[in-house]
Amino acid sequence: LKVEELTAVSARLNTEIKNHEKEVAENQAALDKATAIREKRLAEFNAEEKDLLESISALKSAVTVLSKHNSFIQMPATHMQAVAMTMQRVMKHAPMLAGVLTRSERRLVTSFIQSPQDYFDAEPTFKQSYAPQSGEIFGILRQMQETFEANLAASQKEEAENQKAYEDLKAAKEAEIAAGQSQIEAKTGELADTDE
Repeated sequence: LKVEELTAVSARLNTEIKNHEKEVAENQAALDKATAIREKRLAEFNAEEKDLLESISALKSAVTVLSKHNSFIQMPATHMQAVAMTMQRVMKHAPMLAGVLTRSERRLVTSFIQSPQDYFDAEPTFKQSYAPQSGEIFGILRQMQETFEANLAASQKEEAENQKAYEDLKAAKEAEIAAGQSQIEAKTGELADTDE
């Protein structure tokens, strides 16, 4: 080959190597960004899952406590306050309960949280009679528990899908990076031969 042809081949190889290096860097940056997003979403999921598991556990305990008593009048005040505290903690997930609890059920829960003792006075007040109120609170607790369990299952399913999508993306990007690296190595070898 003539010097001019070798110079042209050398220039072409240098350009191709730079393009492959740029491509590899872009793929690595995309993979790094996807990994950072994945780690953030995983941390969010773990926090949400922990919170839901704690809420479900608390609701199960409250349902168990209530189911051991036929009505609030038979329940010790400490148990009633524990149930009220559980409901208060769980109500912080109000958006999750939208469409699950009616407005009157939310009002009943709020009233119960604010003054559980009203629900187990020695005499029924004009506001309530025991059986319907305790039954309604019990029903609301079960409804909340079922909602949280369904949301947890959906959240876990979505997390598994997100993890799979990330793993697929990671494998594709790693393959693109490896292919780019091997192109760089091949062209660098070819360039060394041309420049000799």
